[in-house]
Amino acid sequence: MPLPAALAPLRHPVFRTLWVANVVVSLGTWFQNTGAAWLMTSLAPNPMTVSLVQTATIVPIFLLAVPSGALADIVDRRLFLIAAQIWTAAAAAVLAAITISGGATPGSLLALTFAIGVGGAMTQPAWAAVIAEVVPRGDIVQAIALGGIGFNIARAFGPALAGFMVVLGGAGLAFALNAVSFFAVIAALVLWQRRSRASPLPREHFLSAIRAGMRFVRNTPAMRAAMVRSAVFFFTGAGPWALLPLVVRDQLGLGAGMFGLILGLMGVGGVVAGFVLPAARARTGRGTVVLLSSLLCSLGMMLLAIAHHALPAAFGMTIFGLGWVAGASTMQASAQLVAPAWVRARALGIYQLAFNGGLALGTFGWGWLASMIGLSNTLVAASIVSAVSAVAVRGFRLDAPSDSTPVATEAATPTPEEPAPELADLLPHTRSRVLESLHYQVAPRDRIAFLDAMGEVRRIRGRTGAVVWRLYEDVAHPDGWLEIWAVESWTDHLREQYRLSDEDRRALAWAASFHRGATPPAAARYIAVEPPNR
Repeated sequence: MPLPAALAPLRHPVFRTLWVANVVVSLGTWFQNTGAAWLMTSLAPNPMTVSLVQTATIVPIFLLAVPSGALADIVDRRLFLIAAQIWTAAAAAVLAAITISGGATPGSLLALTFAIGVGGAMTQPAWAAVIAEVVPRGDIVQAIALGGIGFNIARAFGPALAGFMVVLGGAGLAFALNAVSFFAVIAALVLWQRRSRASPLPREHFLSAIRAGMRFVRNTPAMRAAMVRSAVFFFTGAGPWALLPLVVRDQLGLGAGMFGLILGLMGVGGVVAGFVLPAARARTGRGTVVLLSSLLCSLGMMLLAIAHHALPAAFGMTIFGLGWVAGASTMQASAQLVAPAWVRARALGIYQLAFNGGLALGTFGWGWLASMIGLSNTLVAASIVSAVSAVAVRGFRLDAPSDSTPVATEAATPTPEEPAPELADLLPHTRSRVLESLHYQVAPRDRIAFLDAMGEVRRIRGRTGAVVWRLYEDVAHPDGWLEIWAVESWTDHLREQYRLSDEDRRALAWAASFHRGATPPAAARYIAVEPPNR
């Protein structure tokens, strides 16, 4: 019997094992989040301080997403993830011990929540990049959706269980179970026999890897669009994350058990979203899915704002959860599908910087506003801002445009001369910049089309390592053009070919096809030399 579309990736054994382990950790995460939020309402029951719990969880991701993504791309990803899980388990265990002993304070709760967030920040880019290693490309979107289903299964049951645990054994019990949950992922990662990909090129340096990731994102319009849409979506939708504990306690007059139950219903909405997303994406584009998801979040927040009984609040959180998961997983899929393997973790880390930055600012901002104008008024404002901003940013396209690059009749890529023997042995050890150039001869009638093609070439050079790119027109010969670009080192020059996608190669071949010379465009390479300072 075939699996439903959203469950299809479970046929891959490694993904299945990691997915189950991740569900266990997600359950522990909800124990942590629910216990910490409720504990803070007892230690310091004001909106600003309570919202800082969520902020302390998110800020480390905002600060560390880029460096952790770079590390995950240049070291063994499996060992990196194991180390991150050990760190997080240790921080969670310390928080549990302090809470059980009765020594928890607002400061210690925020500090250890921050430490747990550091572990999450180190994990997220690497974990997102792992998906493409353990499932084929055709299953990536469904695998991301399935990850959302697993997370929301945990969200559906975790907060409710955590709420009852807080009632029975205090927040310390929830924190202790969170610490234990990380051993599920550690065991799954130890069992994963990851195939190492040997490369003839040396490992990238840390800072150079970060710069390469930033250049890739800067020159990839689809990634930039996903970041803008995510930052707006998560900022405007952060209100319930920051304020729900106080809504349940003060506006509804309910206890920890109902807080967990209402938060769990948000997870139920997320599970529903995970199952309906494949069908929704088959009927409409990703941008439309995100727009509709934002409007669902807006409706859910409005219902929560006006609720004075558990039933409408629960219904509002279910709708909010459906929109939240549908929007979040669709935008992550958009980012993941445009990031090639060599830069995937750091590109996703930069993407996560955008959405976690929006979420961190949103939880802080809506918490501050609630202390000024009240819970209900703040959620009404968040609902309106969410709907208006979703419409305002719909022009940032998440759907990949169809490949309109014509197929070049002559797809030969210009090849430069081999390095001179006296320099060949020195080049791999130099850190000097390398300047590359191509000389084109283009018929004047093709000028406009050539410039259009070179616009994409500029983005390709930037994605694959160029720190400088220029196109010059020969003032004496109307058909003469010079393209130059520079990369950080000879090794980065060698990486350029490795970083090109099939679409990039077609675009480069199309640009080269405008050349009308008897031979291919003349290619040359130059190494920077510092003359003596006399």
